[in-house]
Amino acid sequence: MKVFNKSILMGIFAVGMLAVSSCKPIYTCGDPIPEKKKGGKRLQLVVAERDSLCTTLADQQAVNERLTADNKNLQRKLSGQENINENQSAQLSQKDKDLQNKERMLREMQAIIARQNEMTNKLNQTLRDALVGFNSDELTLEIRDGKVYVSMSDKLLFKSGSTAVEPKGVEALKVLADVLNKNPDIQILVEGHTDNVPIKTAVFKDNWDLSVGRATVITRMLNEKYGVAATRMTASGRGEYYPKATNETPEGKAKNRRTEIILSPKLDEIMNLLNNSGQ
Repeated sequence: MKVFNKSILMGIFAVGMLAVSSCKPIYTCGDPIPEKKKGGKRLQLVVAERDSLCTTLADQQAVNERLTADNKNLQRKLSGQENINENQSAQLSQKDKDLQNKERMLREMQAIIARQNEMTNKLNQTLRDALVGFNSDELTLEIRDGKVYVSMSDKLLFKSGSTAVEPKGVEALKVLADVLNKNPDIQILVEGHTDNVPIKTAVFKDNWDLSVGRATVITRMLNEKYGVAATRMTASGRGEYYPKATNETPEGKAKNRRTEIILSPKLDEIMNLLNNSGQ
């Protein structure tokens, strides 16, 4: 009985020593597997499993490092893309504002042009009513390019080669001046025209000279005799170089010998709009 107890005590002691010694790590990652040692096979399996885990851990750490680096790169790219997006957003916002301004300016310009067209049509009708007593071979009216063209023939205004206005022409100019004075926002261009039959007198060198002289005479009459403001008027001569009809027939030549009084609304509103759009 005493022998049995002694054997049990010795076994318990050995196991205890083994347990105490197993709490302390014998090998670390990378140490070689022992060839021969107490409990060799079992210990070799444990060491082999340890080394496998160490390798897996090292691989995972490398993967984590790569993922961390990739994440930093992605964050940098994302930050850069956010800056690009902000710039693009600002550019789109500015383009949208520019487009809205252009659309607003277009609407305003369309409204101005509509008012001018209304003014032109009203002026044309007023002149037709006022000049109803004159024949079509003496005086014609038409709207062209947003302007009213009052075309007075030489039959109405002048004798051949002369700048003296005939009495019936004076009457027509008086009626015209009355309408113009009631419409102060209308600009006036007086253009003299001739046929292609050459002339040369002591006063006029050629048809061009004659056309300028006639336009100047009419402009002065409208201003000095009927009070149309000189600042509204321009006198010019185009001679034979802007024919209305062929110069091959007497009828065509008669149509070309004319003075055109071209009436147009002021462009101040449109010019102001264009100037303001650039500010």
